[in-house]
Amino acid sequence: MTIDAMKNIDIRTVSLDDLADLRDVHIDESLPRAERIRSFLEQIRNPYCYKVGKMIVKIGFADTEVTIEDRLEHYIRGL
Repeated sequence: MTIDAMKNIDIRTVSLDDLADLRDVHIDESLPRAERIRSFLEQIRNPYCYKVGKMIVKIGFADTEVTIEDRLEHYIRGL
């Protein structure tokens, strides 16, 4: 499956049986960062759409220089 196909998957038509369950993903934290990322991607198969139990999760990423850490810090400081 191409990256565009992964991004554009329709959660209304995707089968739960076709999605990886996030609860089954296990990362060896002793591995270098690049290998941990590779392991995650191999296990989750589609980082844009997966399941947690019977719940489908679809996420998107903005094309920006701001990191998730930057966003989290911004939200935490605002609380």
